[in-house]
Amino acid sequence: MSWFDVAAFTTTFVTLVVILDPPGAIPIFLALTGPLTQKQKVAAARRASLVALGVIASFAVFGQRILDYLHISLPALQASGGLLLLIVALQLLTGAESEQHADAGVNVALVPLGTPLLAGPGAIVATMLAVQDADGTGGVVAVGTALVAALLLVFLVFRFALPLARVLKDSGIVLLSRIAGLLLSAIAVQMVADAVTAFVRGAGATG
Repeated sequence: MSWFDVAAFTTTFVTLVVILDPPGAIPIFLALTGPLTQKQKVAAARRASLVALGVIASFAVFGQRILDYLHISLPALQASGGLLLLIVALQLLTGAESEQHADAGVNVALVPLGTPLLAGPGAIVATMLAVQDADGTGGVVAVGTALVAALLLVFLVFRFALPLARVLKDSGIVLLSRIAGLLLSAIAVQMVADAVTAFVRGAGATG
């Protein structure tokens, strides 16, 4: 048995990159970190990536047990993440995010960047399924490596979004924040709608 499953790595990495959508998250990252200095932006990008890594990895290992113990279904997790994102989207649309200053680097890195934007239900469920489908130790190692690689890519994209912020200036960031708020609200509503659909179909029952 191989110590590293290349097929599992490739499949998991591509799936996670598509779900995380680093380029699509750039406007949201720039909008939420607008008041921060360049050093704080880098720290927020690093912290958000590490938080997402920790949350997704924890759910990959203990997720199903945690949900079963708390009698929480995956649709319930998805709905709660959608509602949280909707609150953030409304803040972006109204400009309320500009009120965050000194502690914004910590706040936005944890919520909503780290979770649920990056470590959202989609990424969590995809990783949980990849671990369950992994073939032996080689498969598990490949899935873990793919998760680290995907979030490293996210960090690099956020890290090099900083020069873009300097080019856009304040007016550009405000415009991006409004667009990001609109897109994020659509993502949030879709997450809630998917969760409601799952509940209607009976997938939300915990037994």
